[in-house]
Amino acid sequence: MHRLIARLAALRADAGRDDGMNTAEYAVGTLAAVAFAGVLLKVLTSPSIQQSLARVITEALK
Repeated sequence: MHRLIARLAALRADAGRDDGMNTAEYAVGTLAAVAFAGVLLKVLTSPSIQQSLARVITEALK
């Protein structure tokens, strides 16, 4: 029983070691989302894409 308690205590101590990883993962995810949003904004604001989208929407509404 004492071994089980010692092992659970060791597992709990190990669990606190990667607290910083969560923050790093969120930071990488946020950077990826911002980069994707920037690329998407650049693509959607290009004149050729705007014309294509307008054409698709016009055809869909006919």
